[in-house]
Amino acid sequence: MTPARWLLAIVSFAAAIGVSLYIVLTSWPTSDHTVTVSVAAHGVLLGVALLELGARGAKVRLSAASLRIPMTFGVALRASAGGDFGAAITPARTGAEPARFLIMTEAGMSSANIILVIYAELFLEMISLAIVAIAMFFTFRDAGGIITGMASLVAMYAAFVLGTGALGFVLARRGMHQEPPRWLARLGVHGARWHQFRNVLEQLRRGIEGMKDMRFGVAGIALLTSIVHIVLRLAILPIIVYSFGVHVPAAPLILWPIALMYGSVVVAVPAGGGFIEVAFKETLGHAIPSTIFGASLIWWRFYTFYLYIILGAIAAGGTVLRALRPDDDDDEAAEESGPDLAVQQDPAH
Repeated sequence: MTPARWLLAIVSFAAAIGVSLYIVLTSWPTSDHTVTVSVAAHGVLLGVALLELGARGAKVRLSAASLRIPMTFGVALRASAGGDFGAAITPARTGAEPARFLIMTEAGMSSANIILVIYAELFLEMISLAIVAIAMFFTFRDAGGIITGMASLVAMYAAFVLGTGALGFVLARRGMHQEPPRWLARLGVHGARWHQFRNVLEQLRRGIEGMKDMRFGVAGIALLTSIVHIVLRLAILPIIVYSFGVHVPAAPLILWPIALMYGSVVVAVPAGGGFIEVAFKETLGHAIPSTIFGASLIWWRFYTFYLYIILGAIAAGGTVLRALRPDDDDDEAAEESGPDLAVQQDPAH
Protein backbone atom coordinates (compact mmCIF):
# COMPACT_ATOMS: atom_id res chain seq x y z
CA MET A 1 0.00 0.00 0.00
CA THR A 2 1.49 3.31 -1.12
CA PRO A 3 0.84 6.54 0.83
CA ALA A 4 -1.58 7.61 -1.91
CA ARG A 5 -3.57 4.39 -1.54
CA TRP A 6 -3.62 4.72 2.24
CA LEU A 7 -4.96 8.25 1.81
CA LEU A 8 -7.63 6.97 -0.61
CA ALA A 9 -8.63 4.26 1.87
CA ILE A 10 -8.85 6.73 4.76
CA VAL A 11 -10.89 9.23 2.75
CA SER A 12 -13.18 6.49 1.42
CA PHE A 13 -13.82 5.05 4.90
CA ALA A 14 -14.46 8.55 6.22
CA ALA A 15 -16.93 9.13 3.40
CA ALA A 16 -18.72 5.85 4.12
CA ILE A 17 -18.99 6.66 7.82
CA GLY A 18 -20.05 10.23 7.06
CA VAL A 19 -22.77 9.10 4.68
CA SER A 20 -23.99 6.60 7.27
CA LEU A 21 -24.24 9.33 9.91
CA TYR A 22 -26.01 11.67 7.48
CA ILE A 23 -28.58 9.01 6.57
CA VAL A 24 -29.15 8.17 10.24
CA LEU A 25 -29.61 11.81 11.23
CA THR A 26 -31.91 12.67 8.32
CA SER A 27 -34.06 9.55 8.73
CA TRP A 28 -34.26 9.64 12.53
CA PRO A 29 -37.84 10.04 13.79
CA THR A 30 -38.82 13.29 15.46
CA SER A 31 -40.00 11.52 18.60
CA ASP A 32 -37.70 10.91 21.54
CA HIS A 33 -38.13 7.15 21.24
CA THR A 34 -34.80 5.37 21.83
CA VAL A 35 -33.93 2.63 19.34
CA THR A 36 -31.52 -0.06 20.51
CA VAL A 37 -30.70 -3.61 19.51
CA SER A 38 -31.05 -5.97 22.46
CA VAL A 39 -28.09 -7.83 23.91
CA ALA A 40 -29.71 -11.12 22.90
CA ALA A 41 -30.04 -9.93 19.30
CA HIS A 42 -26.39 -8.88 19.26
CA GLY A 43 -25.45 -12.32 20.54
CA VAL A 44 -27.39 -13.96 17.72
CA LEU A 45 -25.92 -11.61 15.12
CA LEU A 46 -22.38 -12.19 16.33
CA GLY A 47 -22.95 -15.93 16.27
CA VAL A 48 -24.35 -15.81 12.72
CA ALA A 49 -21.42 -13.67 11.53
CA LEU A 50 -18.86 -16.04 13.05
CA LEU A 51 -20.66 -19.06 11.62
CA GLU A 52 -20.65 -17.36 8.20
CA LEU A 53 -16.89 -16.83 8.39
CA GLY A 54 -16.45 -20.42 9.55
CA ALA A 55 -18.54 -21.66 6.61
CA ARG A 56 -16.30 -19.75 4.20
CA GLY A 57 -13.25 -21.25 5.85
CA ALA A 58 -14.78 -24.71 5.53
CA LYS A 59 -15.53 -24.03 1.86
CA VAL A 60 -11.87 -23.20 1.20
CA ARG A 61 -10.69 -26.23 3.20
CA LEU A 62 -13.06 -28.59 1.39
CA SER A 63 -12.20 -27.05 -1.99
CA ALA A 64 -8.59 -28.00 -1.30
CA ALA A 65 -9.59 -31.47 -0.14
CA SER A 66 -11.63 -32.02 -3.31
CA LEU A 67 -8.38 -31.53 -5.26
CA ARG A 68 -6.35 -33.68 -2.83
CA ILE A 69 -4.40 -30.64 -1.67
CA PRO A 70 -3.47 -30.64 2.04
CA MET A 71 -4.71 -27.60 3.96
CA THR A 72 -5.73 -27.11 7.57
CA PHE A 73 -8.97 -25.42 8.58
CA GLY A 74 -6.97 -22.81 10.47
CA VAL A 75 -5.13 -21.72 7.33
CA ALA A 76 -8.38 -21.62 5.35
CA LEU A 77 -10.03 -19.52 8.06
CA ARG A 78 -7.12 -17.07 8.23
CA ALA A 79 -7.07 -16.80 4.45
CA SER A 80 -10.79 -15.97 4.40
CA ALA A 81 -10.48 -13.37 7.16
CA GLY A 82 -7.32 -11.91 5.64
CA GLY A 83 -9.03 -11.67 2.27
CA ASP A 84 -11.81 -9.62 3.90
CA PHE A 85 -9.25 -7.23 5.35
CA GLY A 86 -7.29 -6.92 2.10
CA ALA A 87 -10.46 -6.35 0.08
CA ALA A 88 -11.73 -3.67 2.46
CA ILE A 89 -8.67 -1.41 2.28
CA THR A 90 -8.04 -1.60 -1.49
CA PRO A 91 -9.90 -0.16 -4.50
CA ALA A 92 -12.42 -2.53 -6.13
CA ARG A 93 -11.45 -5.22 -3.58
CA THR A 94 -8.23 -5.89 -5.51
CA GLY A 95 -6.26 -6.76 -2.38
CA ALA A 96 -8.30 -9.83 -1.47
CA GLU A 97 -6.57 -12.43 -3.61
CA PRO A 98 -2.98 -11.23 -3.02
CA ALA A 99 -3.71 -11.33 0.71
CA ARG A 100 -5.13 -14.85 0.57
CA PHE A 101 -2.28 -15.96 -1.67
CA LEU A 102 0.40 -14.75 0.75
CA ILE A 103 -1.35 -16.27 3.77
CA MET A 104 -1.48 -19.67 2.03
CA THR A 105 2.12 -19.28 0.85
CA GLU A 106 3.37 -18.59 4.37
CA ALA A 107 1.50 -21.73 5.46
CA GLY A 108 3.76 -23.73 3.15
CA MET A 109 1.44 -24.27 0.18
CA SER A 110 2.89 -24.16 -3.33
CA SER A 111 1.80 -21.53 -5.84
CA ALA A 112 0.30 -24.16 -8.13
CA ASN A 113 -1.83 -25.62 -5.33
CA ILE A 114 -3.00 -22.20 -4.16
CA ILE A 115 -4.14 -21.34 -7.69
CA LEU A 116 -6.10 -24.59 -7.92
CA VAL A 117 -7.81 -23.98 -4.57
CA ILE A 118 -8.80 -20.42 -5.43
CA TYR A 119 -10.25 -21.32 -8.81
CA ALA A 120 -12.09 -24.33 -7.41
CA GLU A 121 -13.57 -22.14 -4.69
CA LEU A 122 -14.63 -19.52 -7.25
CA PHE A 123 -16.28 -22.19 -9.38
CA LEU A 124 -18.25 -23.53 -6.41
CA GLU A 125 -19.19 -19.99 -5.37
CA MET A 126 -20.73 -19.33 -8.78
CA ILE A 127 -22.78 -22.52 -8.59
CA SER A 128 -23.97 -21.82 -5.05
CA LEU A 129 -24.92 -18.26 -6.00
CA ALA A 130 -26.97 -19.56 -8.91
CA ILE A 131 -28.72 -22.07 -6.62
CA VAL A 132 -29.56 -19.39 -4.06
CA ALA A 133 -30.80 -17.03 -6.79
CA ILE A 134 -33.07 -19.72 -8.23
CA ALA A 135 -34.40 -20.57 -4.75
CA MET A 136 -35.12 -16.88 -4.12
CA PHE A 137 -36.90 -16.61 -7.46
CA PHE A 138 -39.35 -19.39 -6.61
CA THR A 139 -39.72 -18.34 -2.96
CA PHE A 140 -40.42 -14.67 -3.71
CA ARG A 141 -41.95 -14.92 -7.17
CA ASP A 142 -44.53 -12.28 -6.21
CA ALA A 143 -41.85 -9.74 -5.30
CA GLY A 144 -42.11 -8.12 -8.73
CA GLY A 145 -39.28 -5.82 -9.76
CA ILE A 146 -37.14 -6.73 -6.75
CA ILE A 147 -36.69 -10.34 -7.79
CA THR A 148 -36.15 -9.35 -11.41
CA GLY A 149 -33.48 -6.83 -10.49
CA MET A 150 -31.75 -9.26 -8.13
CA ALA A 151 -31.77 -12.08 -10.67
CA SER A 152 -30.47 -9.78 -13.42
CA LEU A 153 -27.61 -8.49 -11.29
CA VAL A 154 -26.59 -11.96 -10.13
CA ALA A 155 -26.74 -13.25 -13.71
CA MET A 156 -24.58 -10.38 -14.96
CA TYR A 157 -22.08 -10.96 -12.16
CA ALA A 158 -21.81 -14.67 -12.91
CA ALA A 159 -21.65 -14.07 -16.67
CA PHE A 160 -18.88 -11.51 -16.23
CA VAL A 161 -16.75 -13.74 -14.00
CA LEU A 162 -17.26 -16.94 -15.98
CA GLY A 163 -17.07 -15.13 -19.33
CA THR A 164 -13.79 -13.49 -18.35
CA GLY A 165 -12.45 -16.84 -17.23
CA ALA A 166 -13.52 -18.54 -20.46
CA LEU A 167 -11.95 -15.81 -22.60
CA GLY A 168 -8.71 -15.98 -20.65
CA PHE A 169 -8.65 -19.77 -20.89
CA VAL A 170 -9.08 -19.65 -24.67
CA LEU A 171 -6.31 -17.08 -25.00
CA ALA A 172 -4.02 -19.12 -22.76
CA ARG A 173 -4.62 -22.30 -24.76
CA ARG A 174 -3.61 -20.50 -27.95
CA GLY A 175 -0.28 -19.66 -26.41
CA MET A 176 1.34 -16.38 -25.44
CA HIS A 177 4.17 -14.92 -27.51
CA GLN A 178 6.98 -12.75 -26.17
CA GLU A 179 5.40 -9.63 -27.64
CA PRO A 180 1.79 -8.61 -26.94
CA PRO A 181 -0.84 -8.51 -29.71
CA ARG A 182 -1.26 -5.11 -31.30
CA TRP A 183 -4.69 -4.55 -29.79
CA LEU A 184 -3.34 -5.10 -26.28
CA ALA A 185 -0.27 -2.95 -26.93
CA ARG A 186 -2.56 -0.11 -27.96
CA LEU A 187 -4.29 -0.44 -24.58
CA GLY A 188 -0.97 -0.02 -22.80
CA VAL A 189 -0.38 -3.72 -22.05
CA HIS A 190 3.32 -4.15 -22.81
CA GLY A 191 6.61 -4.63 -21.01
CA ALA A 192 6.14 -5.57 -17.36
CA ARG A 193 2.37 -5.39 -17.69
CA TRP A 194 2.45 -7.88 -20.58
CA HIS A 195 4.62 -10.20 -18.49
CA GLN A 196 2.06 -10.07 -15.67
CA PHE A 197 -0.78 -10.58 -18.13
CA ARG A 198 0.89 -13.72 -19.49
CA ASN A 199 1.38 -15.03 -15.96
CA VAL A 200 -2.29 -14.45 -15.14
CA LEU A 201 -3.46 -16.32 -18.25
CA GLU A 202 -1.15 -19.22 -17.49
CA GLN A 203 -2.48 -19.38 -13.92
CA LEU A 204 -6.03 -19.31 -15.25
CA ARG A 205 -5.32 -22.18 -17.63
CA ARG A 206 -3.73 -24.30 -14.90
CA GLY A 207 -6.54 -23.52 -12.47
CA ILE A 208 -9.30 -24.53 -14.88
CA GLU A 209 -7.50 -27.64 -16.14
CA GLY A 210 -6.70 -28.71 -12.58
CA MET A 211 -10.39 -28.97 -11.71
CA LYS A 212 -10.86 -31.96 -14.02
CA ASP A 213 -9.38 -34.12 -11.23
CA MET A 214 -11.79 -32.79 -8.60
CA ARG A 215 -13.40 -35.29 -6.21
CA PHE A 216 -17.05 -34.50 -6.72
CA GLY A 217 -18.26 -35.96 -3.44
CA VAL A 218 -16.06 -33.63 -1.40
CA ALA A 219 -16.80 -30.79 -3.82
CA GLY A 220 -20.51 -31.35 -3.18
CA ILE A 221 -19.98 -30.85 0.56
CA ALA A 222 -17.96 -27.70 -0.21
CA LEU A 223 -20.86 -26.51 -2.34
CA LEU A 224 -23.24 -26.96 0.60
CA THR A 225 -20.96 -24.90 2.87
CA SER A 226 -20.88 -22.21 0.19
CA ILE A 227 -24.68 -22.09 0.11
CA VAL A 228 -24.72 -21.94 3.92
CA HIS A 229 -22.37 -18.96 4.00
CA ILE A 230 -24.55 -17.01 1.53
CA VAL A 231 -27.73 -17.83 3.47
CA LEU A 232 -26.12 -16.81 6.77
CA ARG A 233 -24.97 -13.50 5.31
CA LEU A 234 -28.48 -12.80 4.01
CA ALA A 235 -29.98 -13.58 7.42
CA ILE A 236 -28.26 -10.60 9.08
CA LEU A 237 -30.68 -7.87 8.01
CA PRO A 238 -33.89 -9.80 8.78
CA ILE A 239 -32.55 -10.64 12.25
CA ILE A 240 -31.81 -6.97 12.92
CA VAL A 241 -35.17 -5.69 11.66
CA TYR A 242 -37.32 -8.37 13.29
CA SER A 243 -35.49 -7.96 16.61
CA PHE A 244 -37.34 -4.62 16.93
CA GLY A 245 -40.67 -6.45 16.84
CA VAL A 246 -41.90 -4.82 13.61
CA HIS A 247 -43.71 -6.51 10.74
CA VAL A 248 -41.84 -6.05 7.45
CA PRO A 249 -42.12 -8.22 4.32
CA ALA A 250 -39.18 -10.60 4.12
CA ALA A 251 -38.58 -10.26 0.36
CA PRO A 252 -36.85 -6.85 0.31
CA LEU A 253 -34.85 -7.67 3.44
CA ILE A 254 -33.36 -10.70 1.70
CA LEU A 255 -33.32 -9.82 -1.99
CA TRP A 256 -31.90 -6.30 -1.87
CA PRO A 257 -28.88 -7.31 0.25
CA ILE A 258 -27.98 -9.85 -2.47
CA ALA A 259 -27.92 -7.03 -5.00
CA LEU A 260 -25.97 -4.75 -2.66
CA MET A 261 -23.50 -7.49 -1.78
CA TYR A 262 -22.60 -8.39 -5.35
CA GLY A 263 -23.17 -4.95 -6.80
CA SER A 264 -20.53 -3.53 -4.44
CA VAL A 265 -17.87 -5.34 -6.49
CA VAL A 266 -18.05 -2.63 -9.16
CA VAL A 267 -17.34 0.19 -6.67
CA ALA A 268 -13.75 1.27 -7.32
CA VAL A 269 -12.98 2.74 -3.87
CA PRO A 270 -12.31 1.04 -0.53
CA ALA A 271 -15.35 0.57 1.72
CA GLY A 272 -17.59 1.76 -1.12
CA GLY A 273 -17.08 5.44 -0.32
CA GLY A 274 -20.69 5.73 0.84
CA PHE A 275 -22.15 4.04 -2.24
CA ILE A 276 -23.45 1.04 -0.27
CA GLU A 277 -25.11 3.26 2.32
CA VAL A 278 -26.83 5.37 -0.34
CA ALA A 279 -27.96 2.24 -2.22
CA PHE A 280 -29.28 0.81 1.06
CA LYS A 281 -31.31 3.98 1.61
CA GLU A 282 -32.70 4.00 -1.95
CA THR A 283 -33.65 0.32 -2.04
CA LEU A 284 -34.83 -0.26 1.53
CA GLY A 285 -35.89 3.20 2.67
CA HIS A 286 -39.56 2.42 1.95
CA ALA A 287 -39.45 -1.13 3.30
CA ILE A 288 -37.92 -0.55 6.74
CA PRO A 289 -39.84 1.77 9.11
CA SER A 290 -38.16 5.13 9.69
CA THR A 291 -38.10 4.52 13.46
CA ILE A 292 -35.56 1.70 13.04
CA PHE A 293 -33.99 2.52 9.67
CA GLY A 294 -30.86 4.23 10.99
CA ALA A 295 -30.14 1.47 13.50
CA SER A 296 -30.76 -1.19 10.84
CA LEU A 297 -28.28 0.42 8.44
CA ILE A 298 -25.55 0.88 11.06
CA TRP A 299 -25.73 -2.65 12.46
CA TRP A 300 -26.17 -4.29 9.05
CA ARG A 301 -22.95 -2.63 7.84
CA PHE A 302 -21.18 -3.58 11.05
CA TYR A 303 -22.10 -7.27 10.96
CA THR A 304 -21.56 -7.68 7.20
CA PHE A 305 -18.48 -5.49 6.71
CA TYR A 306 -16.74 -3.77 9.62
CA LEU A 307 -16.70 -6.83 11.88
CA TYR A 308 -14.89 -8.84 9.22
CA ILE A 309 -12.27 -6.08 8.87
CA ILE A 310 -11.61 -6.32 12.61
CA LEU A 311 -11.41 -10.11 12.53
CA GLY A 312 -9.20 -10.04 9.45
CA ALA A 313 -6.86 -7.50 11.02
CA ILE A 314 -6.56 -9.65 14.12
CA ALA A 315 -6.11 -12.92 12.23
CA ALA A 316 -3.79 -11.86 9.45
CA GLY A 317 -3.36 -8.08 9.38
CA GLY A 318 0.44 -8.11 9.20
CA THR A 319 0.47 -10.76 6.52
CA VAL A 320 -2.08 -8.84 4.43
CA LEU A 321 -0.09 -5.62 4.63
CA ARG A 322 3.01 -7.48 3.43
CA ALA A 323 1.01 -8.80 0.49
CA LEU A 324 -0.06 -5.28 -0.43
CA ARG A 325 3.38 -3.69 -0.03
CA PRO A 326 4.43 -2.09 -3.35
CA ASP A 327 7.67 -3.00 -5.12
CA ASP A 328 10.10 -0.23 -5.98
CA ASP A 329 10.65 -1.49 -9.49
CA ASP A 330 7.69 -2.63 -11.58
CA ASP A 331 9.82 -4.75 -13.90
CA GLU A 332 11.42 -6.54 -10.97
CA ALA A 333 8.00 -7.05 -9.44
CA ALA A 334 6.72 -8.66 -12.62
CA GLU A 335 9.56 -11.17 -12.56
CA GLU A 336 9.83 -11.90 -8.85
CA SER A 337 6.42 -11.43 -7.29
CA GLY A 338 3.93 -14.20 -6.72
CA PRO A 339 1.02 -14.77 -9.07
CA ASP A 340 -1.22 -11.75 -9.61
CA LEU A 341 -4.54 -13.55 -9.52
CA ALA A 342 -6.97 -11.83 -11.85
CA VAL A 343 -10.09 -13.27 -10.29
CA GLN A 344 -13.17 -11.23 -9.47
CA GLN A 345 -13.37 -11.42 -5.72
CA ASP A 346 -16.50 -12.74 -4.02
CA PRO A 347 -17.94 -9.83 -2.03
CA ALA A 348 -18.50 -12.15 0.94
CA HIS A 349 -14.73 -12.66 1.31
